[in-house]
Amino acid sequence: MVNLKINNIPVSVPEGTTILEAARIAHIEIPTLCYLKDVACVGSCRMCLVEATGARGLVAACVYPVSEGMEVKTNTEKCRKSRKLSLELLLSKHKKECLACERAGNCELQRLSTEYGCDPNFFTGEELNHPLDESAPYVVRDRDKCINCNRCVAACKKQSVGAIGPIGRGYGVHVGSAFEMSLMESVCVGCGQCIVACPVGALKERTTVDEVWDAIGDPAKKVVFFTAPSVRATLGEAFGLPVGTNVEGKMVAAIRRLGNVEVYNMDITADLTILEEANELIARIQNGGTMPMFTSCCPGWVKFVEQKYPEFIPNLSTCKSPQEMFGGLLKTYYCEKNGIDPKDLFVVSVIPCTAKKYECHRPEMNGEVNAAITTRELARMIKTAGITFNTLPDEQFDDPFATCSGGGTIFGATGGVMEAALRVAAKTLDGTFEVVDFPEVRGTTPIKEATYNVAGHEIRVAVASGLGNAAEILEGIKNGTRHYDFVEIMACPGGCVNGGGQPTLPDSYRNTLELKSLRAEALYASDRENTIRRSSESPVIETIYNEYFGTPNSEKAHEVLHTHYHEDKRI
Repeated sequence: MVNLKINNIPVSVPEGTTILEAARIAHIEIPTLCYLKDVACVGSCRMCLVEATGARGLVAACVYPVSEGMEVKTNTEKCRKSRKLSLELLLSKHKKECLACERAGNCELQRLSTEYGCDPNFFTGEELNHPLDESAPYVVRDRDKCINCNRCVAACKKQSVGAIGPIGRGYGVHVGSAFEMSLMESVCVGCGQCIVACPVGALKERTTVDEVWDAIGDPAKKVVFFTAPSVRATLGEAFGLPVGTNVEGKMVAAIRRLGNVEVYNMDITADLTILEEANELIARIQNGGTMPMFTSCCPGWVKFVEQKYPEFIPNLSTCKSPQEMFGGLLKTYYCEKNGIDPKDLFVVSVIPCTAKKYECHRPEMNGEVNAAITTRELARMIKTAGITFNTLPDEQFDDPFATCSGGGTIFGATGGVMEAALRVAAKTLDGTFEVVDFPEVRGTTPIKEATYNVAGHEIRVAVASGLGNAAEILEGIKNGTRHYDFVEIMACPGGCVNGGGQPTLPDSYRNTLELKSLRAEALYASDRENTIRRSSESPVIETIYNEYFGTPNSEKAHEVLHTHYHEDKRI
């Protein structure tokens, strides 16, 4: 342990701790812009400069280690002047359109500039008029708002994607894709981790909110919403509620108040995915199919395979994601049952992920989902409609797509798809198998492995979240050091609860709270409270198969619920 003082407050921390980490233990917040826990730590923005004994001049607290007897001052006049100067220099190259910015009121640069009393025009920089990169259907990039903190670059690198990076040197350095190509031309997989890492408004989702409002206002359209499992665990954050608050009931009530719409539960098609996927796995095991089988419910992960590891495309489950299964289900079974022309049904999915926006545009999906909006976009719609979210009563999803299993709910957390599939596969292979909890695949550990013996079959499984960890698993399978039967991958670290479309929280939250764990616990708590734990025991799923699909993996099921993938060659 190392003993030091920070602003005269004694602190004892383990050797190797940085000044920034030690200050938090003393309940002192040192400002940062380029630092983001578990993502970026380079000390380049110079906002965290402090005075420390034994150091020459000011030092960057995020990278400078503590030493025995050190005395640190974080709020001296020298520190404050240095930070203000850094902020005003950043503002000289920043498009100051705060009133119309997506991040207005939730921007780290805006907050710090206000706190330090900055003059936004103290320095005059170049005229900013670079065009927006709106080439992709999921992310918009505004170079004129970028402050070159490189947090987005670090997030993309951690994902083993590398779609963006610093270009040029000196004053002209900026973030972009190789050869100044657009995001759509690059190797971007649309995961959106760059968006939630960005401290300003330089990156945002490609919004489809206007199309949704137009549909709600069109008397010729029937509008239905359905919400992904993880949204209930994160939407409350946009309205000031504690991280990990389950707002399912208020979420349903709020959407219902947007207009004449129906609100369905995407957990239903998470259950449907499990029935199809578990039976596909059993068929592959029994019939010598391509192994290991990979989950395919994450479109960012699917695109990653198509671009970087096309040799593994046959290993992907042919199941569509729950989003696309719901779109297909609504445009076929639901429309036929209710005498609705599919052209008159406007389907809106509420998702935690920007890659789902890209998925809607895949030609294989036939445009079955008309608009995919993120958790952030839904929050903006609720605020625009003047709905006082926190005072709403709890309301239930609309029938016939309301009742789901706990297995469908935990889809939003890393390991949830695997656990839900194991519950069904084990029961199918061994009718006496009653276990529903598989703790070995839970938690935010980047890679989890387990082996289960069911009805004489040894099933070796692996779970990974974050594409960097996915790459590690794929390389291990290629070189023969890893052996599995079933693998779950989610593109975003921690799974959908940490998706690129989730609320953007201040650095003070992201750097001190375990967001992934708190959000996931809300889903697992809902699972524990549900009397239906297996997807195969959902009465809604039973009705859908009895009335339309017959059996899992039937010809009709393959026509509506399954798809195919193909190699996507990029630079």
